[in-house]
Amino acid sequence: MNSAADPCAKKTNLVGEMSEAHILLVDDEPGIRETYGRLLHRAGYEVSVAADGDEAISMLEERDISVMITDILMPGMDGLELVRQARERDDSLKVIIMTAHASMDSAVEAIKLGAFGYLRKPFTRVDLFEALSRALTVKRAEQSSSPEGQGEVCDFRGIIGQSEAINAVFRMVGKVATSDATILLTGESGTGKELFARAIHANSKRANNRFVSINCGALPESLLESELFGHVRGSFTGAVKDKEGMLVYADSGTFFMDEIAEMAPTTQVKLLRALEEREIVPVGGTRPRKINVRIIAATNVDLGQRVKEGRFRVDLFYRVNVIPLEIPPLRLRRDDIPILIAHFIQKYVKRADLRSRDFSGEAMKILMDYCWPGNVRELENVVQRCLTLAENDVIGPDELPDFLRNPLAPLLDGARLDEDMTLQDLEKRHIITVLERTGWHKKKTAQILGIDPSTLYRKLERLGLSGSDQD
Repeated sequence: MNSAADPCAKKTNLVGEMSEAHILLVDDEPGIRETYGRLLHRAGYEVSVAADGDEAISMLEERDISVMITDILMPGMDGLELVRQARERDDSLKVIIMTAHASMDSAVEAIKLGAFGYLRKPFTRVDLFEALSRALTVKRAEQSSSPEGQGEVCDFRGIIGQSEAINAVFRMVGKVATSDATILLTGESGTGKELFARAIHANSKRANNRFVSINCGALPESLLESELFGHVRGSFTGAVKDKEGMLVYADSGTFFMDEIAEMAPTTQVKLLRALEEREIVPVGGTRPRKINVRIIAATNVDLGQRVKEGRFRVDLFYRVNVIPLEIPPLRLRRDDIPILIAHFIQKYVKRADLRSRDFSGEAMKILMDYCWPGNVRELENVVQRCLTLAENDVIGPDELPDFLRNPLAPLLDGARLDEDMTLQDLEKRHIITVLERTGWHKKKTAQILGIDPSTLYRKLERLGLSGSDQD
């Protein structure tokens, strides 16, 4: 029989290979078990189904299950207790929970109990297979012990996320890590650019050598040049002995240069030579020294715009922009927020000996809906603050920071809402604030506001703000 004509025939699944994975689907609704069970079977997986938690535990004891997909709300043993018991029996089991938007607090609790990820109802078949693919990829990575297998496994060094936006970056990291090409990481502050730089290093052939980083915006020009290239004794006041530069220190490894856009023009010239000639000359020195280092640069500004403004060398731009990789802001990966919250709760309960607390469904909705201009870093700060200051085991809306409960408050920049302020005044002030936050970058502003760029342009023209332009 032609397998293409047989809907139940085993075939290549969405993970990209013939699967030997055994999936356990747990739900008290027969229709859910039948629909998704058939879908998984047709995709090439071996599938078992269970109507409740007790039946699922029995199957876990009898069979070698790769991934368990379970609902949370079930009679008898609920999904949370099932996750706890299942992970106690086998901590390598990957569990994906199915949850409604109203019970996102349960999703956070499940992640804390060891669940791998979650699917928010209603979800599509594509959502299901993507979640399953991620779980199986990680499981295979954990089971791989051969040198050949280890070379194919991506180590993401604590980067938390399961959204498509972040997984697209994961896939790109897997592609570029093994090359020696220079990479430019772009993205807003707080998105985790250094974490991704470390992930690239960890998956490269240089992984056993040093990862060295420097913030180009944190040092004055003279000191930055000395730190990068080193100096010889007597080259300037205070240079009492020769000093090896960080590019030499990172030899055979990876050198991460954050905020590269802040580098002064004279230092840009020396960096360009280092990239072109693969050699450096210390400050005050005359003899060049060969280096073998992979450069990863990062910026939170539009480097191409800096080139147009004459603030960044065009030849250096093309040298560092060999492979551009954009890290998405948190507002474009909202599905990762519950997982990140659960991770930060665990982190600070362990590190700071804080009491474990949960966020209520209402509080979680506020956290999910906020635009997070400070991205993952801002979310982590909010979680730490709430764990420290909250008085109850369940953190409600009243215990969230004011700017979350009333997002307009900081955007009004101290302005008082009164009867004389029109809705147009309020809208204009809000748009101006977001524009200023993004450096008048209209596309990013439109993303934050949740509107189409063309809608933003019309609003700017109507409000008399169309004269300022940066796309």
